[in-house]
Amino acid sequence: MKITLYQTPMAWGTPNLSPFCFKLEAYFRMAGLAYEVKMAELAKAPKGKVPYVELDGQIMGDSQFIIEHLQKKHGDTLDANLTLEQKAVGHTIRRMLEECTYWYIVYMRWVDEAGWRAYTPVVETMIPKVTGGPVPIAALRQKMLGILHDQGTGRHSVDEVQKLAGEDISALATLMGNKPYLLGDAPTSFDAVVYSFLVSIIANPVDSEFKQHTLSQENLVRYCARFKSRFFANWKPPENQAA
Repeated sequence: MKITLYQTPMAWGTPNLSPFCFKLEAYFRMAGLAYEVKMAELAKAPKGKVPYVELDGQIMGDSQFIIEHLQKKHGDTLDANLTLEQKAVGHTIRRMLEECTYWYIVYMRWVDEAGWRAYTPVVETMIPKVTGGPVPIAALRQKMLGILHDQGTGRHSVDEVQKLAGEDISALATLMGNKPYLLGDAPTSFDAVVYSFLVSIIANPVDSEFKQHTLSQENLVRYCARFKSRFFANWKPPENQAA
């Protein structure tokens, strides 16, 4: 099986600033699936978003649908022994991170002024690569602010967003407890989500309350170090991506 992962350029020392791209790459490593990384072209993305993949000549979008497709077609060694209750807990945490915490991450990059100043150079590098041409950064920011407002998170103040985000992280830390991985002694596909989102928060160079609260959760910090050592110790930036 040949897997090509199409994603945005790496930045801030992480495999990808998109937690969804990062999640998919983490899953490939956890599942022992060989893959190569190439620059995404949004015009070719089946859902107009990253990541997307080419699997044996078939183009697929959406990180979760891709994982579920691979699990059905090639077996599910990571989640095979989970109980129904564990799967329900994993599902709930995944949805919290992907549907709530994600928007707080976006807010801290696009709305918060300090976050935007740190993120602007990344956007200026990334957008031309994935769109194939220049895009007015100011107009793009306004579009994102509109999306965040319509979604709801953009209607809150920075302090309110950081409070909500901190509650998500506290809940995750409580559920993680002292377990090596989210659901027990062995990693599962849900850990690909947890790790990618935690790193997306911690990697932000802006020293926000959100970031500091995450770093204050000692069990989550140990978890990130454990995951990185096991699955990303040999990671290096792809030659075809800008650092």
